[in-house]
Amino acid sequence: MNIPNKLVSEKSPYLQQHAYNPVEWYPWSEEAFQKAKIEDKPIFLSIGYSTCYWCHVMEREVFEVEAIAKEMNRMYVNIKVDREERPDIDRVYMSALQAMTGSGGWPMSMFLTPDLKPFYGATYVPPTSKYGMPGFVELITQLNDAWKTQRDEVLDSGNKIIEHISNVSDSIKASEELNNELLLKGAEQFKNGFDEEYGGFGGAPKFPRPPGINFLLRIFYRFSDKESLQMVIRTLLQMEKGGMYDHLGGGFHRYSVDRYWRVPHFEKMLYDQAQLTVNYLEVYQITGDKYFAGVTEDILDYVTRIMTSPEGGFYSAEDAESAISKNNLNEKEEGAFYIWSKTEIDKLLGKNAELFNYYFYINEYGNAPKGSDPHGVFKDKNILFKAHSLSETSNKFKLSTDEINNIIEESCRILINERKKRPLPLKDDKILTSWNGLMISAFSKAYTVLNKTEYLEAAVKASEFIWINLYNPESKTLLHRWREGEAKIEAMLDDFAFYIQALIDLYEATFNELYLNRALELSEIMINDFYDNVEGGFFDTSGKDRSILLRTKEDYDSAEPTGNSIAIINLLRLAALCGKNEWYAHAEKSLKFFKGKLQKMPYAMPQMLTAIDWYLHKPKQIIIAGNINDEIANNMKQELFRRYIPDKVTVIISPQDSVNSVTFARQVVHNTNETKAYICENYSCKLPVDNTKDFVDIIEGTKNNSN
Repeated sequence: MNIPNKLVSEKSPYLQQHAYNPVEWYPWSEEAFQKAKIEDKPIFLSIGYSTCYWCHVMEREVFEVEAIAKEMNRMYVNIKVDREERPDIDRVYMSALQAMTGSGGWPMSMFLTPDLKPFYGATYVPPTSKYGMPGFVELITQLNDAWKTQRDEVLDSGNKIIEHISNVSDSIKASEELNNELLLKGAEQFKNGFDEEYGGFGGAPKFPRPPGINFLLRIFYRFSDKESLQMVIRTLLQMEKGGMYDHLGGGFHRYSVDRYWRVPHFEKMLYDQAQLTVNYLEVYQITGDKYFAGVTEDILDYVTRIMTSPEGGFYSAEDAESAISKNNLNEKEEGAFYIWSKTEIDKLLGKNAELFNYYFYINEYGNAPKGSDPHGVFKDKNILFKAHSLSETSNKFKLSTDEINNIIEESCRILINERKKRPLPLKDDKILTSWNGLMISAFSKAYTVLNKTEYLEAAVKASEFIWINLYNPESKTLLHRWREGEAKIEAMLDDFAFYIQALIDLYEATFNELYLNRALELSEIMINDFYDNVEGGFFDTSGKDRSILLRTKEDYDSAEPTGNSIAIINLLRLAALCGKNEWYAHAEKSLKFFKGKLQKMPYAMPQMLTAIDWYLHKPKQIIIAGNINDEIANNMKQELFRRYIPDKVTVIISPQDSVNSVTFARQVVHNTNETKAYICENYSCKLPVDNTKDFVDIIEGTKNNSN
């Protein structure tokens, strides 16, 4: 057995995976930096994450090979970073990699000077030359020779790359005018990239991109744009039909390698489950179609069963690959836990196999589309996807749709029980403040719409876990990661923004001002540590860690929304809820800072466009004043939450409590024993109403009732 390296004492599952590599890995640390300086060696920085398929491949092909490790140890100081633990480090070097190559991804392979400046970068590097790429040993030898013989050029390259990234970050100029044209331009770009046949945007690989769905639903709501809604509905339907969705266990895989949503990259990420829950939930609010509610419930059931710790926090991810059998745990393949041969299914399902195989397009040769499996991973294997509808299957087999549905459900139960016998994918069980914030929001919102108390219980328990284990109220310190009893790593903007959003959403699910006060407390810290008072916008880091070369302001909403997008929306919500006018000004200044980039690339910043919508169209401020157990108050609440009204803030409070409330209710509600609803908008309030019909008329805009 190999002697462990310096990663053995780290808590990150990803770093622990590499703790027995023959490579002398260091974590990101001053010890490693000093070693590089003292020994005058460049740094090889490898960044990945525990559920990354090609990270595993590179480990097996490169980092576990004694001869390659020997050369790495001789020529470099080798540092391994978990991008999910240290998104601040990842963000800087991903920007460098994109500047160097025009693209990025993981594993990220970066070569740095001892003062941490990047001079060469790549992603996966094979052990020997293939795929048109140089071999790893060849590459590290050439770069080491350059370090020794062309030192000035190498140092100059590192300086220029950092200067370039800094200049790009600084090039966004504040602009004064914010208007609907930005929203409409963004919507037009989404429409131009829409795949009308299969849903989604662009070609393969195809990502869900929930922030874009958020934005398009706002466009539908704001401008009665039915085309935007239909794009969202088409996308969500096709995603759930495809192999992107786990039809046996629930939950979505990370992305599809083809345009049909059929062949997924099999890892499951917590942030996808959280955001897609909200997407399906909001379409259910708009359409009333219980299909969308059903998908929401299936996702949350998966998260509850598989991704929730006993203490209530949510785990980060499940791996894309797993062992092919319990008798061969060392041989792993992508999707091994999820895919099936036709022989297996025929044997398990017996007389129902023919119907099941038709419904899910199971065949003896495997069902991966041509060109989607270049490495032959899925040869003779099948990925479950709904190739035919219930009605098509009904017509073919001359059975009712109810009978078809029963057969499919029973067949799935049989396969679920069989799948439980397989080796499980690795679970990354670290608990991140940022991603937990997204999931708490999802459970909170699902409770308000679907009225299932277990959703609220999950949200409350997770929120308490973060507050107790990752926040120190005395030092006002929030941390990023918890695992095995250890909280570590200074929180970044995403942690503050996503958790504050969760606390606001939890307040609007419970109307317990404890959560609102916590959101206010953390927002004060966030503004103090991250807000740029000169130009606006929020830095991604506090600047306290001097090993992070640049303080960036991320603006690209990719698989997750940026911290800036959510932080700005939080400030606008809290301004409307609590009268925080100075925070409204911070949000306004920040939006103007990003406007230059928004004008050029609105498609890249859909959640920021949603923030623009919050700013341009003042939210409805809704108060239901009365005992929550009162029938009228409860009916009003149900009518409010079953509707898609994204531009609202809501307070439900007893009239007696309003005088001490931190919300705007203290200035509006009269102390009375009668249940009344107050709706304010555009700096004016309508006359209070005391019955559900008038309340519905006002929130739907069919009754004026102005004061």
